Amino acid sequence: MILLSFDLEEFDLPLEHQIILSLEEQIEYSKEGTRIIIDLLDKYQIKATFFCTAVFAINAKELVHEIVLKGHEIASHGYSHSLGADADVLWSRHVLEDISGQPVTGYRMPHMMNTDMKAIADAGYFYDSSINPTFIPGRYNNLSKSRIFFFDKDLLQIPASVSPLFRIPLFWLSLHNFPFSLYIFLCRQALKKDGYLNIYLHPWEFSSHLKDKNLRIPFLIKRNSGRELQKRLENFIKLFITRGEPFNRISYFIEVNNLN
Repeated sequence: MILLSFDLEEFDLPLEHQIILSLEEQIEYSKEGTRIIIDLLDKYQIKATFFCTAVFAINAKELVHEIVLKGHEIASHGYSHSLGADADVLWSRHVLEDISGQPVTGYRMPHMMNTDMKAIADAGYFYDSSINPTFIPGRYNNLSKSRIFFFDKDLLQIPASVSPLFRIPLFWLSLHNFPFSLYIFLCRQALKKDGYLNIYLHPWEFSSHLKDKNLRIPFLIKRNSGRELQKRLENFIKLFITRGEPFNRISYFIEVNNLN
């Protein structure tokens, strides 16, 4: 099974380069990408999980409602993406449940930062998907952590997928920058070894604005972004559907594997 998820957040990346975007612009760039993603998921009749910040949901309620009506899962990505380590894990869950009208059982920390497992469990979440079990200089070193799902006391951890050998990350930047055939090969290795893939991207990666020079987006991020990334994701989906691999929500994966 392939678990596609999208971190639905304010597009605050330019702030790292002292480029100020209004909150309205940050929300709009992510909304643009989300509409592209929803149409693509509709085309192939597959379901996904959207890890949404409370700030985004408050400013895009109609879009969140549409995501739910399409049968996708809403999970929490904290209250505000710009705050980073988020102490308001409970508040964000309440906001998202109120707006979406569905239970919110999953959490992902902004920037895949280290999480306070006890705080997340105490806030009523059942699973967390904040671990990228690899080494990325300047971000994190999670080489000692499990590649596949595991329980940390009462909290189910579902790390992002990496290759079985050398723990090469299969996340959004890999889809941007690896030769497509190599990316597919690594995904097939992980799928064969683990029985599932947990792949995540961001809606703003699909925005037509990402290549705007004024935003100073690093080359590794804007390479194969926008329409090119849409084509890559569609080819990824078509290839694995052809191979008979199902796509679904993380909550569904938990249910069918009796992990709850």
